[in-house]
Amino acid sequence: MTALIIVLVVIVLLIVWGVGLYNSLVKLRNNRENAFANIDVQLKQRHDLIPQLVATVKGYAQHEKELLTRVTEARAAAMSATGINDKIQAENQLSSALAGLKVSLEAYPDLKANQNFLQLQTEIADIENKLAATRRYFNTATRELNNSVQTFPSSIIAGMFHFQKEPMFEVPREERATMEKAPEIKF
Repeated sequence: MTALIIVLVVIVLLIVWGVGLYNSLVKLRNNRENAFANIDVQLKQRHDLIPQLVATVKGYAQHEKELLTRVTEARAAAMSATGINDKIQAENQLSSALAGLKVSLEAYPDLKANQNFLQLQTEIADIENKLAATRRYFNTATRELNNSVQTFPSSIIAGMFHFQKEPMFEVPREERATMEKAPEIKF
């Protein structure tokens, strides 16, 4: 009889432990999804400002049509992306297109002095800073989820309920070389 009680207590403890791990994984997954929802808010603002920026730049840079088309197409792709992983890829392409636009704008001193452009540039810089902060939070949430999914003993429960390692929101490798290069300062 005592052996039966011990076995039942062990089974109950294992069930409680498994439920606790499962609930922990669910909380981590929900935290990651909430972090991406915060990114989505910033992305919406970014998407709303891009047409204004493109329209302002078009007035000054008629011959930069290809670059402006690339920014517009990247924005459209980013807005139509579904799922976290698709949005991450589309937003990285949009960031790359915007970086190309910033480099191209250096050739237009009159545009850089235009009040509308300066205001848009300030708003976009602000959103980019907020995006960077929310991406860091998202990546922290993703890292915590990935650690739980990959470490023992929670990996057992994660495997049983199809939790998997999720990708981070990182800068694409192509852009890292550009970002690691020191900026050129001209007077």
